[in-house]
Amino acid sequence: MMDNKRKREIRDYIGLVGSLLFSWLYLPHLLSYGFGKQRTVINGDMDVIRHQIKIRKKLPHWLILLFLLHQSPYFRSLFYYRIGPVKSLLFSWLRPGCKTFTIPYSTKIGKNLWFAHPYSTVLNAASIGDNFKCIHCVTIGKAMNSAGGKRPVIGDNVSVGCHACIIGPVTIGNNVTIGAGSVVVKDVPDNCTVVGNPARILKTNNV
Repeated sequence: MMDNKRKREIRDYIGLVGSLLFSWLYLPHLLSYGFGKQRTVINGDMDVIRHQIKIRKKLPHWLILLFLLHQSPYFRSLFYYRIGPVKSLLFSWLRPGCKTFTIPYSTKIGKNLWFAHPYSTVLNAASIGDNFKCIHCVTIGKAMNSAGGKRPVIGDNVSVGCHACIIGPVTIGNNVTIGAGSVVVKDVPDNCTVVGNPARILKTNNV
């Protein structure tokens, strides 16, 4: 009997063939990637999620991009954010992203954004640093009663668990882990793990 790892590998090889067959759909995307200013940043995004592709052979970035654009509406949403609103408007009608994975263009996000099945996720921060990680049902945004409608500021190397909320004019430090289901409404210092509703510091992280 074939094990699950081998099944996933075969599935992704079939997905890669499908991506190549429909590559004409993504010519605008590939040209924008190849000649755009965000190529290095997009490469970084692909590098941190390429482990999700169960193909043993090392693939070039352009082929990983083609695979992810065809297979993952979540990655398409991130790609459209990276290339900006004008190109996104021109290209996204060909292959829309995920409607429930929202990244406003006004949010500034650093390099190497990692995600896994981020449905029902909103990343409406003022800024998010490098090496941000999140999974599903994460909400980052304004508080309904916050003064001036200010949004969170998130540092580098921050990981956010499922169903977590970061709300209002709060600052999240570097090297922070936010546990699943946490509700963060106050500033979080560097190098710690927070959990609960409202979130409290559980432990200090080793960095």
